[in-house]
Amino acid sequence: MEKSTLRAAEGLGMDVVVSGDPEDVIKADRIILPGVGAFADCMQGLNSLEGMRSALEEAVLQKGVPFLGICVGMQLLADTGLEHGHTKGLGWIGGTVEQLDVDVSLKVPHMGWNDLELTQDNHPLLEGIKTGDHAYFVHSYHFKATDHNMVLSEVDYDGVITAMVARDNIVGTQFHPEKSQKIGLRFLKNFLQWSP
Repeated sequence: MEKSTLRAAEGLGMDVVVSGDPEDVIKADRIILPGVGAFADCMQGLNSLEGMRSALEEAVLQKGVPFLGICVGMQLLADTGLEHGHTKGLGWIGGTVEQLDVDVSLKVPHMGWNDLELTQDNHPLLEGIKTGDHAYFVHSYHFKATDHNMVLSEVDYDGVITAMVARDNIVGTQFHPEKSQKIGLRFLKNFLQWSP
């Protein structure tokens, strides 16, 4: 887990265990998967941990443990990532992760603050968060969800970019809540209190 994510979670009173042990995952009452780097590398790293994939599936898909994927951690929820070729994702929320296709005048990676546009306003994870609130992004690829009903918020960066997805007990943010100040901390607090 990134140090900034760890500090933010601990600051909200979370008893955090950073682990690559599948047994810890199965015992967890909440799971956060931050992601740094390329989709293919992160997926390979996850799959290389013996028993981790099945532990995640048992905890999240069978037991319903609340799961939060941040940045590439959110992208891994997709069926397929197209960064460095085609890589199969977790497939928990249908969609593909594709390279940002923006005007040459805009920078890639998309880095910095952007205004959230809520597509759903009744989800418990959005309590205290509204359209126009700022979140911090750093990414060159984005999640294109198959089912728009699973998109909680979007941003505009020369086109619509998914900012948050959710299904059942699973949620993902393209932005970094731990770097998004007040709004990010509010979102993390909501996640800690969430009982899907």
